[in-house]
Amino acid sequence: MTFSRPHYGNSTVDRRAFIGGAAASLFAVTLDADAQKSTRPVVGVLFPGSAAPWTSYVSEFRKGLNDVGYIDGKNVEIDLLWAEGDYDRLPALAADLVRRQVAVIVTTGGPRAAQAAKAASSAIPIVFTTGSDPVEFGLVASLGHPGGNATGVTFFTVDLVAKRMELLRELVPKATVIAFISNPNNPYADSEVRRVQDAARSFGWQLHVMRAATTQEIDTAFATLVQLRPGALIVGSDPFFNARRDQFIALAAKNAVPAIFEAREFVIAGGLLSYGASIAEAYRKAGIYTGKILNGAKPADLPVLQPTKFELVINLKTAKALDLTISQSLLRRADELIR
Repeated sequence: MTFSRPHYGNSTVDRRAFIGGAAASLFAVTLDADAQKSTRPVVGVLFPGSAAPWTSYVSEFRKGLNDVGYIDGKNVEIDLLWAEGDYDRLPALAADLVRRQVAVIVTTGGPRAAQAAKAASSAIPIVFTTGSDPVEFGLVASLGHPGGNATGVTFFTVDLVAKRMELLRELVPKATVIAFISNPNNPYADSEVRRVQDAARSFGWQLHVMRAATTQEIDTAFATLVQLRPGALIVGSDPFFNARRDQFIALAAKNAVPAIFEAREFVIAGGLLSYGASIAEAYRKAGIYTGKILNGAKPADLPVLQPTKFELVINLKTAKALDLTISQSLLRRADELIR
């Protein structure tokens, strides 16, 4: 018995047809994906610092967007731009976002980034996070009625420096010499220094103000601290300082100086004490506002969000290493104790 081979036609032609069809299908899928990508709104986020220290804040921003139904890579594209601590780069980075016609510009780390964005465009919506008064720096007409193309979240960290000094007095009641470190490149540095000077005068403290705008200058400031032998250090509110928090904490520990900071993140990393609004929460709210604007809301109609709660965080391990006894009054008022 013989078996004949079934005939399927010209195999070369069929193979070419198959390959051609597969390629066409793949091309169609690629075009579809590219079309979807091109229709996603792009949110440009402008950071004055570098990436690593801001990772947790970026996560909170994404959570806020998710709360309003926007997921990065699915129905929105988030583009992160970093000035790497060079404030002079902010205008060029903002202009780049405008050229790319992003849907929303989000600015972080104080008023300089927001001012750069506003100077670059009066049409693209801007959502800012800042520790200063946005009215004072011309970002909005008023907190309740921003007007223009910008709104956002403020956590008023500069206004809280006097409160931090009150806590410092409870923490080290015998201290008479206090040091304060500020970043001269920060637009609200002078305002914060004045507040510190007023509080120190009222407490009868001798105050030494130091300035640092680079990692080397932070090292130099701590070298000066060794000579001054202050009872405590207050670290000014500044996004660059936040990005260098590990350096501050290591130097404070090395020189056995009790230090107080603006944000919880410092204390989680080993700092002694912080008092301020939750910066992480501010970024989440900025994400929510960004989503609302993508849904059609106008910045002029969205009031600037303000903190409703301030956190006192104390690191008991650091206090023990400094041989400090935390009063029961402070312990009871603490929102979080790191053990």
